[in-house]
Amino acid sequence: MQKLVAMAERVARGSAAVLITGETGSGKELIARAIHCQSFRSSKPWVDVNCAALPEHLVESELFGYEKGAFSGADSAKPGMFELADKGTLFLDEIGDLELKVQVKLLRILDGVPYYRLGGSRKVAVDVRIIAATNRPLEEAVRDGRFRDDLFHRLNQVQLRVPPLRERPEDIVPLAIHFLAKSFPEMRLSSEAVEILRNYGWPGNVRELRNVVVGAATMGERNEVRPCDLPAEIFGAREEPAAEPANSPSDLTALDSIEKQAILRMLDRVGGHQEMAADQLGISSRTLRRKLKQYKLESAAQRSIAPLGKLSGCEQQYFRARLDIPTQITMGDAQVSCKVLNASAGGAALGEIREPLRLARGFTIRFVLPGTNDTIESKGQLVWAEPQGRAGIRFVDLAPESQRRLTSWLVKKQMEEGWQIAELAPHT
Repeated sequence: MQKLVAMAERVARGSAAVLITGETGSGKELIARAIHCQSFRSSKPWVDVNCAALPEHLVESELFGYEKGAFSGADSAKPGMFELADKGTLFLDEIGDLELKVQVKLLRILDGVPYYRLGGSRKVAVDVRIIAATNRPLEEAVRDGRFRDDLFHRLNQVQLRVPPLRERPEDIVPLAIHFLAKSFPEMRLSSEAVEILRNYGWPGNVRELRNVVVGAATMGERNEVRPCDLPAEIFGAREEPAAEPANSPSDLTALDSIEKQAILRMLDRVGGHQEMAADQLGISSRTLRRKLKQYKLESAAQRSIAPLGKLSGCEQQYFRARLDIPTQITMGDAQVSCKVLNASAGGAALGEIREPLRLARGFTIRFVLPGTNDTIESKGQLVWAEPQGRAGIRFVDLAPESQRRLTSWLVKKQMEEGWQIAELAPHT
């Protein structure tokens, strides 16, 4: 990476077109921005375009602009991305997704030929430096006839390859610490979490690492990111299943145990929303419901024979108890009535709430645990919402005393359902 950055600094001093290659999430746009910021065009516009995100029928009008009346709905003239980037840098991300007819026009502009806006009669001349990026091998696209070879050679005046994260494992921990300090400066990574992050393959590269660290910090407690705060695909796949007690049934294999832990953790990450959990797990909603029903039936069958198994301290965080109790949510000076459908140590699912998306502005929730006089009060963060009046929330600022009471209540519910508590958190 040091060699790559040094090369980017040298490239920045010129005006040659640059083609940046690398896998998705490896940091291609970061390198492109570094080139712009260190060039003589740094005080001029930086315009970035994701070619893959542009609708096919709008690519030409977005890149080159259009005149009033050029097509139905064109009520006024609009400059294209090239005009907006005049004297500056235009970053064309996922350049390999451009269709052939647009590639022809793009080639002429790169050769300095003025062009017409869509529906225009006056030529437009611009001075733009092009930086393109792709996660596809353009050489193969050229051989297959999907990308023009003359455009490829025009873009490929200088090529920089950003290596995937798995090829630079020494960067994993420093990057993780950087992302954590940027979003949650008060938190740190536990040594166990560091080891898991270091040994993971990171198919999504730096972007995946950033999302994992920020998400784990959001779920973390006691100002520390622990292994159980990491996503199931990272922690669960490497976690050894807890040893079963001598008198527990051996129906579940080790694979079943890991699968069950992964499903429980994913459900908690999405606030109990089964469709979202199924989508993240890569299974159908029907399969997820069947798995959950299977776990429930096993619990009922085993309760009269022996304890269901053991829940570790981390697993307790993902246990979700059904409530179905009324509550009040405070948003500024307004109060909203709804129901708490279920709750875990990290959040809850709500029902019968009008305009659930309003919760995105921030709120405070307050409810009484059934069978007790314990009031749980916490600031909340919206995780998901449905138009039918359901929403999933995460507890953001739960007071230590409320956390202790909620955790103790959940432990009691676990034991009532037949779970053995293998490892209790210190404050419980």
